[in-house]
Amino acid sequence: MNSFVHKTLVVELQAGDTDRFPVLAHLSYDPSDPFAVTVVFSHDGRILARWQLDREMVTEGLTRPVGIGDVRLRPQARGVERELRMEFLGEAHADGGRHHAVVFAWAETVGEFLHETRRMVPPGREEVRVDDFLADVLTGT
Repeated sequence: MNSFVHKTLVVELQAGDTDRFPVLAHLSYDPSDPFAVTVVFSHDGRILARWQLDREMVTEGLTRPVGIGDVRLRPQARGVERELRMEFLGEAHADGGRHHAVVFAWAETVGEFLHETRRMVPPGREEVRVDDFLADVLTGT
């Protein structure tokens, strides 16, 4: 049995109002951080961005709009297929604006990934090692 779940999929990065370009999204789940899903976006071997997302938020984003801060997720129809629309707001520009990216992934594929994470650590069975975390903080590691 693997100690983590990993899935690489092709997603589409929106440029402008309508153009979309394919990039890779590497989804990973580590049971030692049971509430988080990590997504790394890459293109031509370069890492474009890395985000750590709340697993429950991603699950809810498949069925309804969620998020009011730097990450916003919502389901979206594209023909007969369903997509997960992911909007990311990043660091500020010198002109006062913020980096902004919109990415679309097939909802079914993201759902399959989440199903695997729930098989590994069912919701409500997550364990948080507070003592280990505090020891790390106190020792500066």
